Amino acid sequence: MLEIIVLPLLTMVTCKETRAAIIALHKNGFTGKDIVATKIAPKSTIYRFMKNFKERGSILVKKASGRPRKSSKRQDRLLKRIQLRDRSATSAELAQEWQQAGVSASARTVRRRLLEDGLVSRRAAKKPLLSKKNIRDRLIFCRKYSEWTAEDWGKVIFSDEAPFRLFGASGKRLVRRRKGERYHQSCVMPTVKHPDTIHVWGCFSSKGVGSLTILPKNTAMNKEWYQNTLQQQLLPTTQQQFGEEQCIFQHDGAPCHKAKVITKWLGDQNVEILGPWPGNSPDLNPIENLWSILKRRVDKQKPTNSDKLQEVIMKEWVAISQDLAQKLIESMPSRIAEVLKKKGQHCKY
Repeated sequence: MLEIIVLPLLTMVTCKETRAAIIALHKNGFTGKDIVATKIAPKSTIYRFMKNFKERGSILVKKASGRPRKSSKRQDRLLKRIQLRDRSATSAELAQEWQQAGVSASARTVRRRLLEDGLVSRRAAKKPLLSKKNIRDRLIFCRKYSEWTAEDWGKVIFSDEAPFRLFGASGKRLVRRRKGERYHQSCVMPTVKHPDTIHVWGCFSSKGVGSLTILPKNTAMNKEWYQNTLQQQLLPTTQQQFGEEQCIFQHDGAPCHKAKVITKWLGDQNVEILGPWPGNSPDLNPIENLWSILKRRVDKQKPTNSDKLQEVIMKEWVAISQDLAQKLIESMPSRIAEVLKKKGQHCKY
C-alpha cells in the first residue's frame, strides 16, 4: 500500500512539492520511519518538515528575517535629503556624510538605498545656463504662443547656424567592442588638436528643408554676411515653399540677427518675425534636433578633409525627408506646454 501511494510522489523534484508529499503521507498515518524508507528526501529533512507542520499547522516555510537593515526608514529619508541637496555627490561621499549622522554603511549600501527611492546615477544633461531674465522671457514667449496648433507652426520657417567638425567631433559616437578592443582602430574616434570647423546656416519648415549655405573660411559671421544670406537663401526658400502665402521667420537673438540694418531689411521685405525669441532656448527650436540628426549622418560618412566634409553635409541635408521635418515642427505645441509646465525651465527636447 505504501509503495502504491509513494510511487507517483517520487517524481517530485521541487522542495515545495517534496514538502507537500511528505505531509500528505504523514496525514495518511505513515510514521516518520515509513516515510524515510521511501527515500523521498533525507531523514533530517523529513523530520524537520513533520515537526514544522505539527507546530504551525502549515506546510509553508516561515520567511527568514534575513540580515537586519543597517538603517531605519528615518535614516533612509535623511540619506535621500542629503543626495537631493547635492545631486553630484558620489556614493562614497554620501556614505561619509551618512556616517556623521550615525549610520555606518558602505557606498554599495548607499547606492541600494537610493535605488529604492528611484534615484539612479546618470550622466548629467548639458543645457545652457538660464538666468532669471531667460526664464522670464521663455515664459512670455510660451504664453504668447500657447494657443498655436501644429497647423499654425507649419507656417513658420526656423533658422540657425551650426558648426561641423572633422573626425566625429560634431556629436557622440558609440561602438560595440569586446574585451581588449578599447584601442582597436575600428573602436577609436580620431581627434586632432585643431580640427577643421565648417559653419553653416540653414532653414526648414513643415514643408521640408530649405536652403543651406556654408560660411567661407576666414569670414566673420557679421551683419553683412547675414543680410546676404537672407537675400540669397531665405527669400528663395520662402518663395519655393510658400509661394504667395504669408509665412513667419524665426531666428534667435544673435548680435548679427538683431542689427538695425537686418531689422530694417526684414521690414522692407515684409518678413514677419516670430518672437521676440528668448535667449538660451535651443530646446524651443526644432532645428537644433535637425542639426543633431544631420551631424550623426555626416559623422557616419567619416569625411577626412574639409572639402569632403562640405560635400557630405550638403548631400545629407537634401536627403532629409519632409516627414521628418514635419514631425519636428509638430512637436512645437508640446515644447511650449512643457516649458510652461516647468515654469520656464528646460524641457526634454
